Amino acid sequence: MDLICKHSHHGNSLGNILRSWSLQHNNNEQNVLALNVLLLGDRQSGRSSVGNALIGGHEFQTGTGIASVSVTTEYQVLSRNFQRDFRRQGVESDLMLRVIDTPPLLSGPASVDALCPKGVHVLVLVVRADLLHENTHLEQCAESLFGPDWRHHALLVLTYADHLKKAGLQPSGYLTEATDWLRALASEVVGGVLFLDNSCDWPVISGRPLRDRVLRLSARNHHRALKVRTEVSLCL
Repeated sequence: MDLICKHSHHGNSLGNILRSWSLQHNNNEQNVLALNVLLLGDRQSGRSSVGNALIGGHEFQTGTGIASVSVTTEYQVLSRNFQRDFRRQGVESDLMLRVIDTPPLLSGPASVDALCPKGVHVLVLVVRADLLHENTHLEQCAESLFGPDWRHHALLVLTYADHLKKAGLQPSGYLTEATDWLRALASEVVGGVLFLDNSCDWPVISGRPLRDRVLRLSARNHHRALKVRTEVSLCL
């Protein structure tokens, strides 16, 4: 602004001032990376807690439902801008995360498409590490939403990892003893597997590694977004 005022004082035209402002404005926009992150998971899987870790707050509603009823009964969308979060092409850039928490029974791809008309950059599949009694069919749901390319944009988050410690299990060996469907799911997602401890302060301790994983996965895909397949119906 000092530069613009100085030029204006020496008689520069309004057009030059506006062009200078536009250049600065465009440069600022170029230094912000906006990513849509969609959370998918079964009832009480910890999706909302993962969302809180991503945005570094406690805005997503969490808690224990009654009789296995999910706390999240409708879509929740929250955004947060992390200033100077990473460097891109030698320039400090902001990371704008837009996190969409979904109810366990999706109402249809049209709802996701309406919330993310430009697509989804990262798909986070959330599964409880301590409750693996049955297949959650998350891979079928993801394929119904996005087609086979979903694997390249997905990572698996296993919540309640603190329960593994209590049972004397180490995360490194957990998947080797897990059920077949979970091992298969873990091998499909290109973003890998991340364990999160629900007994700690999620936003402070678990948020940074999770955001880093999201950013690396999106960069691997050149920040290309998945488009929702609105012509098909969901399996859930």
